[in-house]
Formats: sequence, structure tokens, C-alpha cells
Amino acid sequence: MKIGYARVSTKDQSLELQKDALDKYGVERIYSEKESGEKWDREELSKCLYHLRPGDTLVVYKLDGLARSQKQLIEIADRLREEDVELVSISEQLDTRTAIGKAMFGMIGVMAELERNMIRERTSAGLAAARARGRRAGRPKMNPDKIR
Repeated sequence: MKIGYARVSTKDQSLELQKDALDKYGVERIYSEKESGEKWDREELSKCLYHLRPGDTLVVYKLDGLARSQKQLIEIADRLREEDVELVSISEQLDTRTAIGKAMFGMIGVMAELERNMIRERTSAGLAAARARGRRAGRPKMNPDKIR
């Protein structure tokens, strides 16, 4: 089954362009909402992901409608992969049902993982440098004199 998900960020924006493209693609059910992509707990996205079954295809107009951050996109993609659900993005012409689509999506995942690891390394290096200069992380400790 082809299941669609459409999202715009504000109440003023229209979902019609996305819905029309999903209909043209042959989607059988569309979950849509007007919510910020920054928000992780989107009601319609949760419903959409819950109703996907092995062998289904999740179709979106653009990947940024599905997730705003690479981290969120990778988490959703991992979930889809685990549940044997394919992903199609109409605008980006990404289709994980094809060898090229799987490879491209894999590269996106590799780049996201690289970015997460580099952030972790920079954070660790920054904390170590601060400790070497005698700085401690966290709030300063309060003593009774400071409290008074």
C-alpha cells in the first residue's frame, strides 16, 4: 500500500500542492498536518508511521516535509527499514525500492552519522580544553555566603 504524508509549517500555508502530487503518484491514504517540522511528536506523522505495514511505501512530496533535521530523518528511515517499509520522495526522486535509491539514502545516512560523530568529537575536545584551563562544566556551586 502507498501511504502519503504531507506537512506544512504554518496554518496559513496550503497542503494542496503536496496532496495533489501524492494523489497523482497513486497514494491510497494521506496523513496531513500543519505543524512545525521542528516538533518531534507530530500527531499525524505518528499515526502514519503506526499504520505502515511491511511491504508498504511511505510517499512524501519532499524529505523536509517528513523531517527537519538529519537526525530525525535517519531515525525515521531506520524505523522504516526495520519495519520493511520503503520510502519515496517525489521532489528529490528518491525511491528506496531501487538500488540507486537505496544507495543514495545510505549515503545520506553515512553523512548524518559522520556529522553526529564529528559533533561528539568537537564537544569532547572542547570540554577537555576547558578542564585543562581549570574550568568546570555545570552551574557554580552555591555556598551559604553566596545564598545570603
